Amino acid sequence: MKHLVLIAALLAIGAPGVAQAQYGADLRSSFGAGRGDQDNARAAVRAGRQAPLSQVLSAIAQRTPGRHLNTTQGTHGGRAAYFVQWQTPDGRVIIFIADAESGSIIGRQGG
Repeated sequence: MKHLVLIAALLAIGAPGVAQAQYGADLRSSFGAGRGDQDNARAAVRAGRQAPLSQVLSAIAQRTPGRHLNTTQGTHGGRAAYFVQWQTPDGRVIIFIADAESGSIIGRQGG
């Protein structure tokens, strides 16, 4: 009987983790993860169609002290864009929008 109670307790504790893992997978796929976006971006950089992310991060670091948190890709104004999450030393988070082709910063949100 103790074994059944232990198994039931372990299943109850583990169930939320399974649900979160599934939710996280769904959330990531909605942002493009798992669809080869990184491979496509690398190929575009190698072919000269897209600026490397390191160039964009360097431009942001020169303009705003802080650190890189995350980057996603999408479109802005009909053009391919990097969306870079940047944290300032005082904890504010700014989303920089960079044109993926030229690497130039074309907007920002927050902060």
